[in-house]
Amino acid sequence: MSTTNYIGKPTSRVDGPAKVTGTARYAGEYAVADLAYGYVVSSPIAKGKITKIHADEVLALPGVIQVFSHENVPSLAWFDRSYKDQVAPGGSPFRALHDAEIKFSQQPVALVVAENFELARYAASLLRVEYEQEAHETNLETQRAKGYEPGRGKTGFQPPPPPRGNPDKAWEEAPHRMEAEYVHGAQHHNPMELFATTVEWRGDGKITAYDKTQGVYNVQQYLTKIFGLKKDDCRVVNEYMGGGFGSGLRPQYSVFLAVLAALELKRSVRLTLTRQQMFSFGHRPHTLQYLKLAANADGSLAALQHHALHETSHFEDYTENVVNWSGMLYQCDNVKLGYQLAKLDVYTPLDMRAPGAASGSVGLEIAMDELAYEAGLDPLEFRLRNYAERDQNQDKPFSSKKLRECYHQGAAKFGWDQRTQAPRSMRDADGKLIGWGIGGGVWDATQQKSAAKASITADGKLTVLSGAGENGAGTYTIMTQIAAETLGLPIEAVTFKLGDTELPEAPLQGGSWTAASVGTAVKNTCEALGEKLLKLAQKMDNSPLKDAKPEDVEFVNGQIRLRTDANQAVVLRDVLQASGETKVEADSSAMPNMLKQQQYSLHSHNIVFAEVKVDEELGTIHVTRVVNAVAAGRILNLKTARSQVLGSVVWGIGMALMEETVMDHKFGRYVNHNFAEYHVPVNADIHDIDVLFVEEEDDIVNPLGVKGIGEVGMLGVAAAVANAVYHATGKRVRDLPVMIDKLL
Repeated sequence: MSTTNYIGKPTSRVDGPAKVTGTARYAGEYAVADLAYGYVVSSPIAKGKITKIHADEVLALPGVIQVFSHENVPSLAWFDRSYKDQVAPGGSPFRALHDAEIKFSQQPVALVVAENFELARYAASLLRVEYEQEAHETNLETQRAKGYEPGRGKTGFQPPPPPRGNPDKAWEEAPHRMEAEYVHGAQHHNPMELFATTVEWRGDGKITAYDKTQGVYNVQQYLTKIFGLKKDDCRVVNEYMGGGFGSGLRPQYSVFLAVLAALELKRSVRLTLTRQQMFSFGHRPHTLQYLKLAANADGSLAALQHHALHETSHFEDYTENVVNWSGMLYQCDNVKLGYQLAKLDVYTPLDMRAPGAASGSVGLEIAMDELAYEAGLDPLEFRLRNYAERDQNQDKPFSSKKLRECYHQGAAKFGWDQRTQAPRSMRDADGKLIGWGIGGGVWDATQQKSAAKASITADGKLTVLSGAGENGAGTYTIMTQIAAETLGLPIEAVTFKLGDTELPEAPLQGGSWTAASVGTAVKNTCEALGEKLLKLAQKMDNSPLKDAKPEDVEFVNGQIRLRTDANQAVVLRDVLQASGETKVEADSSAMPNMLKQQQYSLHSHNIVFAEVKVDEELGTIHVTRVVNAVAAGRILNLKTARSQVLGSVVWGIGMALMEETVMDHKFGRYVNHNFAEYHVPVNADIHDIDVLFVEEEDDIVNPLGVKGIGEVGMLGVAAAVANAVYHATGKRVRDLPVMIDKLL
């Protein structure tokens, strides 16, 4: 074990120089020989079938190589199971160019391949496709009566727990009650990097796919099953990703089409989607939430009912854990939770940052604010009175929970004690209405199976490998820190490599589990390498470590030394040189300790304090201050962790005030499918954000004691802003985003 302290320090990103100098290569930037370019033709209708494709007109253009459609694709895997990826929901996965049926607007109906991108795009614009249109349904409001309860088809989905107590009776008898419906429309991931795949043809049926993905192994498994490829013949690489936020968890049709074209044409192919086509797959689902809450005279929760209905496609049952959090975040003995899906003529929704919890926290936390006012209590005091010491859903203790400390530290930092309770009671010097609101959340702290490999050379340079993903969260950096600390080496002497199926297998980068999963594997692997180095050190002439056991030594400043006597040490470089070895290697894996963990509820928590200023005449809203207090176990890197929470707050502000994909139900198509009209926060929208990490030790979640923060930091932000708007204006908006017209 090293005494060099790297973990927890605010270390700058080790991949930063590559990104800012342009040497980092993204999926659509790899230079490969004999490259052809593909361009997708999208369906203008939401439902129906293709009756004719006039491909001959396009194929006559010089430089056009092929037009792929359902009419000429080769015979591929037959059964649905071959098209299911690691996080596929129940149902039948979408198969691009499979048949003439149109299932959703912007469905890919053809792929034009040409010698250059401009020609492929031009040729695609000329391709005439005839359709027989059918009546479609894209409005969730019309499908309320057709909601159904899903099964366990999706990895990670947990059906709501059975009711406890008698929530109907308790609600009727309670002195303080509220019930309301909360709505937010569909939202789309909008990473700056477009989805792209560059497929390098290596001859003899072998390919390397440089793909935008959050899981190279997931894509490899998907491709090998569909196209009948051997794993060794289908390498998948993603070293850098320009934002994903969940959009890259599943293999998208872009990689399928690019690989299809490369295999058929026996040459390299690049396919990049347009910004408009980025709206043709995956989104946070349009969700309707109904809540009934009641409180006793002393402010304790008497009853809680939370029901959610959201959309899915006609071909898959996409599910999220929307309501479950409500049964564990607050103490309540009378709880009923319900969850349903409704099928629409849209593409299957997809996990989007903090899936389910981001939606569920909007309904629950605004409802808690409403009930606090009904009971005449300060919203923070109301939460403190209903603090849950135990997870009532599972009837288990929390492995750790410092949410109460988050409440107190966040309130102190924000100055919550200066808040006046009455709406419209606070103004600034310019006469703008001031509102203060809070909202919080809870998120799973999980660990997945992961593997890593490490090697050290005679010059003291350490290389660590894992097929993990880097979605911008800082994976490169925190893994480098873990490796450097474990073997007592300077950061500069460590190189971490990821994003390649030729590296040890790691899970998808999602669920906030990467730090815990890959980090533990890296730690285990470096410790295994350390034991090998100790054995070599013990073979040196007059070794001061001759009789030492692994627990007797520590790695620090490039040395192995006795814990009890720092003067009894050997230099790592001398160990390798004396051994004659040019390189020493070790590999290891990490698995969650299920026997230990299953006795506890493993979660991270947060609370958000938000200030808004509202111009009463114009209805404009500015979020002027936010404090986000997070309890997420051990923080590996204060700098990248803070960055993650800052990004989460920005996301939450966007969800509260502007982010919404608008569906034109007449055409069954999203109409604001661009950066101009799909609004996300920009610099002028973001002001002061403070991030607090509450100290929390947890030796149960994993050996590192980390919980992950990529998603918990977003929870409660949108609700806190909406609650602050109510405090400022006295108008309760339950349909997000809160726009000007809803206040005037």
